[in-house]
Amino acid sequence: MPATDLTLLTDAAREAGVIAKRHFEDGPRAWDKPHGAGPVTEADLEVDAMLRRELTRARPNYGWLSEETEDNPARLQATNTFIVDPIDGTRAFIEGAQDWAHSLAIAEHGRVTAAVVYLPLREMMFCAEAGGGATLNGQPIVVSKLRELNSATVLAARPSLDPVHWRDGATPPVQRKFRTSLAYRLCLVAAGRFDAMLTLRPTWEWDVAAGALIVAEASGHATDRSGAPLRFNNPHPQVDGIVAAGEVHGALVARLAPQAAPAAPFA
Repeated sequence: MPATDLTLLTDAAREAGVIAKRHFEDGPRAWDKPHGAGPVTEADLEVDAMLRRELTRARPNYGWLSEETEDNPARLQATNTFIVDPIDGTRAFIEGAQDWAHSLAIAEHGRVTAAVVYLPLREMMFCAEAGGGATLNGQPIVVSKLRELNSATVLAARPSLDPVHWRDGATPPVQRKFRTSLAYRLCLVAAGRFDAMLTLRPTWEWDVAAGALIVAEASGHATDRSGAPLRFNNPHPQVDGIVAAGEVHGALVARLAPQAAPAAPFA
């Protein structure tokens, strides 16, 4: 019997972890991508090649969108599309830190239906299926119930809390924390370990597609910076920032300035 989409993604993520850990332990060869697109390693490319080969062989009619594969507009004609970041948090990977992840999602008509974020070094497997809830290592997870924004812990890069991004220039007095991987940030919110996360620049779909579903299935909210629903597999594969949270989501979005200055190049 064919594997479900979620089982397919879970198995592929574990295989990706085997490849990535081998490179991680050996010290990966790394270089910068053109046009300031950030670093890439030989591990990113090997994981990407394996995922594309195995996933599209299992689902030949699905489209393919990945950070490390040249984009093909044929994906726009597919009902279902894989949205993949082979290694989210490549800088952390290069630096020898643990907070990098494999982020795998499937979107159907723009809506994510299955998602996996796997952190091999932390042995954390976050999974979600539309309508089926979210889990960490097989156990259900749920977002924070905190409603008071001023006492919230928020995962964000420092520039996100610049007053220019907030109504009347008043940054809320939240406690800021940071993790390199956007996918991991989303999952930590889904697990209730932090109250919210946000990034305010245009955000690549492969960084957040899987995590957005995991948050939603953990009874949370994941929207763009204006509070609008997220849609994926767009012709230009970016969303307008992302705000993810539990009960504090509405208060956080309401405090954001409706038209902020262009964000600095940060994640």
